[in-house]
Amino acid sequence: MTPENNVNGTATSVVSTSPFLKALVLQIRGQDAYGVYRSWSDDLLLKGFVVTKQKKREISVQGEVDPVTISRIMSFFKAIAARIEQETGLISQVVLDLSHEGFGWALVFSGRLILTVKTLRDAHRFGFDSLEKLAEEGDRYVERGVDLANRYKEVSKL
Repeated sequence: MTPENNVNGTATSVVSTSPFLKALVLQIRGQDAYGVYRSWSDDLLLKGFVVTKQKKREISVQGEVDPVTISRIMSFFKAIAARIEQETGLISQVVLDLSHEGFGWALVFSGRLILTVKTLRDAHRFGFDSLEKLAEEGDRYVERGVDLANRYKEVSKL
């Protein structure tokens, strides 16, 4: 692996130790209909999720949200849904409603039970400071969703 393929020097170990990041990589590879990412390393696939504060300030919020960014947001929440499914055995779905201005929300639900809700602002600037922060945020959503699914299992089966 070359240095420019690596995000912060520890990416490979973070991806290999985080179940959430593994699920996120699977979501990205699953959306790759033409095999573009076939030869890419996992940390290179996740590089787009790392957006420093300086880089966020440089990203304009004028105009439409980039389709790649929308795909990145959707992959993030689909990975959360996949992890909740793995932990609970309940089928989880994702709904993303995003305006052209970058405002909206994302839902992860199972049956009639909403497992995760995230209000999105400035979706143009979606990203995390590091892969560790990405894994922490994803794990936090998964933990809350699993907790809700286990407490209200009968609602998710309606």
